[in-house]
Amino acid sequence: MAPRSPSVVISDDAPGYDLDLFCIPNHYAEDLEKVFIPHGLIMDRTEWLARDVMKEMGGHHIVALCVLNGGYKFFADLLDYIKALNRSSDRSIPVTVDFIRLKSYRNDQSTGDIKNVLIVEDIIDTGKTMQTLLSLVKQHNPKMVKVTSLLVKRTPQCVGYRPDFVGFEIPDKFVVGYALDYNEYFRDLNHKDEVYLNLVLDYVPETVYRVARHYSRAKQTLPVIYVKLYMYQLFRSLAYIHSFGICHRDIKPQNLLLDPDTAVLKLCDFGSAKQLVRGEPNVSYICSRYYRAPELIFGATDYTSSIDVWSAGCVLAELLLGQPIFPGDSGVDQLVEIIKVLGTPTREQIREMNPNYTEFKFPQIKAHPWTKVFRPRTPPEAIALCSRLLEYTPTARLTPLEACAHSFFDELRDPNVKLPNGRDTPALFNFTTQELSSNPPLATILIPPHARIQAAASTPSNTTAASDANAGDRGQTNNAASASASNST
Repeated sequence: MAPRSPSVVISDDAPGYDLDLFCIPNHYAEDLEKVFIPHGLIMDRTEWLARDVMKEMGGHHIVALCVLNGGYKFFADLLDYIKALNRSSDRSIPVTVDFIRLKSYRNDQSTGDIKNVLIVEDIIDTGKTMQTLLSLVKQHNPKMVKVTSLLVKRTPQCVGYRPDFVGFEIPDKFVVGYALDYNEYFRDLNHKDEVYLNLVLDYVPETVYRVARHYSRAKQTLPVIYVKLYMYQLFRSLAYIHSFGICHRDIKPQNLLLDPDTAVLKLCDFGSAKQLVRGEPNVSYICSRYYRAPELIFGATDYTSSIDVWSAGCVLAELLLGQPIFPGDSGVDQLVEIIKVLGTPTREQIREMNPNYTEFKFPQIKAHPWTKVFRPRTPPEAIALCSRLLEYTPTARLTPLEACAHSFFDELRDPNVKLPNGRDTPALFNFTTQELSSNPPLATILIPPHARIQAAASTPSNTTAASDANAGDRGQTNNAASASASNST
């Protein structure tokens, strides 16, 4: 086996580089003192690490596992180099991307083979956290486990652990992680004057995932009224965060907290969320696999918040089917599962997802009729909504607010609707001006007459019905979107 490339050792007295020598965004500049390692050198070292990984692990299926406390940018760049090496080699090795999900470390039971695992981290300090993670991973008896880290600190608190592949060995100094990662920024703080903030959040006992799994195991379908309630509140959550330009990027049933008694749903786990800015690239290795929009599979970095809408469409389909609609084992397999249902994307659709893929040729497969995808008794309105969410072309998908106005949810706008347990439904129509900002005319559908009357009765001013409804809710808390303090799964 060829020897690994040695790590680049940066001495304790390395002065770094003046900020004036680099293009630093203004909103970061005041937080930085020096540039420790230039980006070009980081990219060169990342390519070398990719070569070392392929030398030692390139003979078998690799699971590349991203530690989501800050390593996603290094992870994306490393995977790009690994994919390039894979394409140029005489043997293509399957590479599966995942984000700290232990049950995915094994292949499916049909083969019994155990995967090679590559754990990717950007900064390793004492090594304690990585040792703990390794002990958990090894409980699943993978064939091989290797760790690659862009930076390793020389610190007196080191427990003696060193990764298999190291980009740079750096002094024990306070650093901001690769790509200005502020998770790392705060993780490195260790001072006697630290202030600890304890968050006390609402207790929400269940998730949509666990509730749906309960019905599936009992070979029952989730009552449609619950599907409507859960999805409506999810779309309200998305409409709210999207109105601020925030994309969640990890919509899945596990991230939908649920109170089964009141049917109140809260969107949680904003560890992958980002405020998308037009013209700024974004990492494409994001979102849990079954719920990844096709443009992410195609490697797009200029995607929009419509990736959340695709994920929500996958959740809706899963609640109707009792199982994931696109259960792929890898990125390529995921695309195959999508094509089985939607058919082969046209050249124009591929261009809309990622212009760089327009020359790729795919087998011509016809779309499967949506009525045959779902069970015979599935409500036609639910099928119609699903078909408007799971569109190849991102701009063709409904917006979250448009989804809330869909006829599938008309039952919720009935003044006499109740939960199956006899309770009133959650507050569904207390829209704020911010929520309606993307499409104000939809208020005539979204706020039913009885809600307008109730709002007007509690509001002294005689403004329009929509304004009354909004004004009546200014003193209320909008629980449609609620951030959780947990990390990404």
